[in-house]
Amino acid sequence: QVQVVESGGGLVQAGGSLRLSCAVSGRIDWPYSMGWFRQAPGKERKFVAGISWNVTTTKYVESVKGRFTISRDGARNTVRLQMNSLMPEDTAVYFCAVGAYTDVHERSYEYAYWGQGTQVTVSS
Repeated sequence: QVQVVESGGGLVQAGGSLRLSCAVSGRIDWPYSMGWFRQAPGKERKFVAGISWNVTTTKYVESVKGRFTISRDGARNTVRLQMNSLMPEDTAVYFCAVGAYTDVHERSYEYAYWGQGTQVTVSS
């Protein structure tokens, strides 16, 4: 059984930093991309960042470019999201997901497995 577990959320002041981690365990039979999504209260879950299986491609939503960095370890089963210069509008539950494809995709239905989410709250 595949498990996806996020960690690293919390409360931070505007301008601060947080690093989220995501660990994947269990058998997955394809070379998978990984992604981070976020969902603010009353809003849809949206793509934030993604990284391809071979780590040559990363994608970011425009609002986090230059502030967030996604990375993946050599074993490819751990992905991190370094979040700098955080703003109150970054407040959301952040979800890690295993992609159904090798390359990065931005639609939630293109991801096969999801974590439970971790809360990120940025105070002004």
